[in-house]
Amino acid sequence: MNYLIPANTKKSQLYFGLFNGFDLILFGSGLGVSLLLLLILPVETLKWAIIAIIPGLVTGFLVFPIPYYHNVLTVLRNVITFFTTRQEFVWKGWCVKDGEEDSK
Repeated sequence: MNYLIPANTKKSQLYFGLFNGFDLILFGSGLGVSLLLLLILPVETLKWAIIAIIPGLVTGFLVFPIPYYHNVLTVLRNVITFFTTRQEFVWKGWCVKDGEEDSK
């Protein structure tokens, strides 16, 4: 009797099945800053319009869901953690005796 966990067990813990609370706060703040910039900056030219919507685009990219990870922000966190922390790889090959001595 083996129990197989379904692939979508974490989806019930996410809002809309895609986002956690931090993702929504991040994306909402990016959209809020973009909206504020659209109201403040002179967006008649393309340059200022692009500058105004960049915060919303960046935060949208960070919370965009991708396969096998929650979202792009999770991938970036994992990559940064991998490259900035000390890695320890324990060899468990076929020739290792796991600390056992020969009893001859």
